[in-house]
Amino acid sequence: MPDPDFLPGFEQETRTFSTNFDLRHGDCVEGMRSLADESVDLVVTSPPYNLGIQYKGYKDNLTSQAYLDWSRVWTSEVRRVLKPEGAFFLNIGSAPANPWVPHELALLLRDLFVLQNTIHWIKSITVEPRDGEPVSVGHFKPINSKRFINDCHEYVFHFTKTGRVPVDRLAVGVPYADKSNISRWGHTEGHDKRCRGNNWFVPYETILSRAKDRPHPATFPVGLAQKCIALHGGDPAGMTMLEPFLGIGHAATAAGEAGIGTFVGFELDEGYFAEAKARLGLG
Repeated sequence: MPDPDFLPGFEQETRTFSTNFDLRHGDCVEGMRSLADESVDLVVTSPPYNLGIQYKGYKDNLTSQAYLDWSRVWTSEVRRVLKPEGAFFLNIGSAPANPWVPHELALLLRDLFVLQNTIHWIKSITVEPRDGEPVSVGHFKPINSKRFINDCHEYVFHFTKTGRVPVDRLAVGVPYADKSNISRWGHTEGHDKRCRGNNWFVPYETILSRAKDRPHPATFPVGLAQKCIALHGGDPAGMTMLEPFLGIGHAATAAGEAGIGTFVGFELDEGYFAEAKARLGLG
């Protein structure tokens, strides 16, 4: 659920996946209550941020306490259905007018989960090399303000039940800049790949049509969900993945491309639900 003016592009096409998609139109809390205890391996989601986004059927302007109370309800269901070795990736951002949202939500979950990793999703960045001019890449929504700087990142909180769940660091790894490290460090085992760290640059794709490519006012890129799935590791074909806030199906697309065995998603809005099914080739 990033800036509504910079959503990822998505070509309408018929897709064929091996994933068993269990998509349900309705409230996610009621939907999750129908799932068995400890039946889900992986949760990747981006809930409403309570920042006044104009959704079709959801009012994104609760009081702060009401938002936290509601968040406690749905995340409690996530904890119940999550397996002991499962992972819960929660993407959330903020706005200059309400900067505490991500931190308040993370603190709210202290007695439900362990915060195992904090990932910074970088949407736009400027790199200043030692030689040459600064280079800027990515997209962001400009802020016209004398008080605030442009907001070019969001959080992805990696929650687990124990804080001791192994991850596949190299599945989202990057090549060494200094190739001498490959032979100098024994832990590389001769492979040219290192841990990416907790800064993930995942830019939006350029789009051509708001009506076609932006039918949902806020969603995350497929690539962000792909990295969460890869970091969790394991055999995707034997996994069940859950997205409580399906939207138009970006997490579902990532699950299909990764070969996740079963994907369960809930969406309250009928229009977004129909769009998600169409993008997944489900009619």
